Amino acid sequence: MTSPPFALVKKKKYGNVSSEEYLDWFRPFIKEIYRVLTKDGSFVLDIGGSWVKGSPTKSLYQFELMIMIVKEFGFHLAQDFYWYNPSKLPTPAEWVTIRRIRVKDAVNTVWWFSKAEFPKANNKNILKPYSKSMEDLLKNGYKPNLRPSGHNISDKFQTDNKGAIPPNLIDLANTESSSTYLNLCKNYNLEAHPARFPIALPELFIKFLTHENDIVFDPFGGSNTTGEACEINNRRWLISELNEDYLKGSMFRFNSPFSTLNNL
Repeated sequence: MTSPPFALVKKKKYGNVSSEEYLDWFRPFIKEIYRVLTKDGSFVLDIGGSWVKGSPTKSLYQFELMIMIVKEFGFHLAQDFYWYNPSKLPTPAEWVTIRRIRVKDAVNTVWWFSKAEFPKANNKNILKPYSKSMEDLLKNGYKPNLRPSGHNISDKFQTDNKGAIPPNLIDLANTESSSTYLNLCKNYNLEAHPARFPIALPELFIKFLTHENDIVFDPFGGSNTTGEACEINNRRWLISELNEDYLKGSMFRFNSPFSTLNNL
């Protein structure tokens, strides 16, 4: 489970390459990810889109990356997910807020890859609460009939499965502005990672695709949101991260003695 630097037009402090260079840059990582992944394991990649420099048109790099991972390295695309973040700022400003010729870009693609056609997965682990209408249907019953689309809704539709199966559209705001992690980074004069995904995102896939005590690896660890999600859900974890401040700050997500910061 990981979210690498995106191929954004604007350079970021944590490092990012251009969309033209991105596939070549990512190839060595994919090779090693495939090597260490278990046969029934999964590789989940959160990757945001980008725009063509100087143009109100979109780059295709994340789709080209997905095709490369499947065609060149033998992964299966188990499913595509789309993370809608309603709290994203209206960017790119030139096209959205200045010229007003585009709407804000608020969706990331999240690719779920696997070595096998049937990787370990169980959607019963991520069921959502039923809607009020579904609760009423379970309580009052439902008369089986054909929908306008022609689909047959049988009496099994009213079986209580203890929750609804979630869709592949993830509606999740990323609004963290004050947290233990951010406050302690400030107190210890450490740079907080500027592009943290919300803990609910890795947690969804960790619960869906792994069992307790399985090992989850994040090769672009950042502030280690993935590791925190693993700790909460009784998974073992490993991360790698090049930026020392991000690595030190990641300790604030856990109950480690802060004095050990000086030993890193």
